[in-house]
Amino acid sequence: MLASTQLFADEHVRSPADGYNIHILAPHRHEDGTVHGPYHHYCKQIKPEVMQCMIFMSEDPNAELVEIEYFIDKKLVRTNVTLEQWNKHFHDHAKEIASGRVQVLDVPPEKAKEIAEAASKTDGIIFQLWPMGAIVPNGEVSFPTALSHKNVTKLEVQK
Repeated sequence: MLASTQLFADEHVRSPADGYNIHILAPHRHEDGTVHGPYHHYCKQIKPEVMQCMIFMSEDPNAELVEIEYFIDKKLVRTNVTLEQWNKHFHDHAKEIASGRVQVLDVPPEKAKEIAEAASKTDGIIFQLWPMGAIVPNGEVSFPTALSHKNVTKLEVQK
């Protein structure tokens, strides 16, 4: 089966995988407190208020897809999740970007700044699908977060 898939590699049919061309590099803190990465995020905007990212450990064309992250407008997140959910699974991209640990790659500096400014208006949620050190995905899903994540006592919605 795998050999036959190579027959179609050169034919391009538009698919949902097209357009993941925003390249972001950032580390993540896993639920056990360990820091891993930096991870290569390949992102695209799928709705005006949502960007989704496929996350890999490297830029290798055959790198495993290990995580998915959503960048979601803060107003949408903070009016649709509980404080407990936010503290457990979400992080504020403005704080992560301000930490200096995030890099927008493969674009001129002006475009990188524009992408970072747009991202700073979002909260992120990461789903780790391929556990660190596992030979294959095993069905466990965890929720890493940004190194800058801090629990909050109130979800403030920016106007």
